Amino acid sequence: MYTIFDLYDLEHTLAADYLRGFTYPWEALKGIKEEILRIGAALDAAEYEEVAPQVWVHRTATVAPTAYLGAPCIIGPETEVRHCAFVRGSALVGAGCVVGNSVELKNVILFDKVQTPHYNYVGDSILGYRSHMGAGSITSNVKSDKTLVTVRGACEAIETGLKKMGAMLGDDVEVGCNSVLNPGTVIGRNSNVYPLSSVRGVVPANSIHKQNGTVVTKR
Repeated sequence: MYTIFDLYDLEHTLAADYLRGFTYPWEALKGIKEEILRIGAALDAAEYEEVAPQVWVHRTATVAPTAYLGAPCIIGPETEVRHCAFVRGSALVGAGCVVGNSVELKNVILFDKVQTPHYNYVGDSILGYRSHMGAGSITSNVKSDKTLVTVRGACEAIETGLKKMGAMLGDDVEVGCNSVLNPGTVIGRNSNVYPLSSVRGVVPANSIHKQNGTVVTKR
């Protein structure tokens, strides 16, 4: 349930070939910047405008004048970047996405149709196709004791070797408002997180994570 192919349909990201080179999605975090630079250099200038050095925006995307796009980043077709969004850099944002008011992105891959619409922090994370972060929900990407992140499943713990790792959200994941996804969180496809949740470890596919940490299978 942890692998890239367990979590994602790779037809919905420009990073598909890159991600196929790894087993676990967090293994791809270290190279996101370099991959964006590689992809950006090969983009069709008829479709993407390089609005600043190493910042590529599709000509059908909408970027508010108060939004900040840090290099390197790619903003995909028909994506909306709203007022006061802060893209710090190393962000690959797919097609039909929403990056909303006061949302901060850093070292991320957002698959197509991802929605981060209101007051979200998403750092050192990968969000799958049609996943949605409710208002105020965030990915926490550094442990309070600054030790390396471990992904903890029901039967095993996988050492990532990373000091910074946020959350890996599978396709069609719904995260409720004001939830915190703690470092090393992995949420399987088609799962829901209740509002005001604090999520740790692995949530299997087709599950519901409740506020008290109980995880049940969807009926």
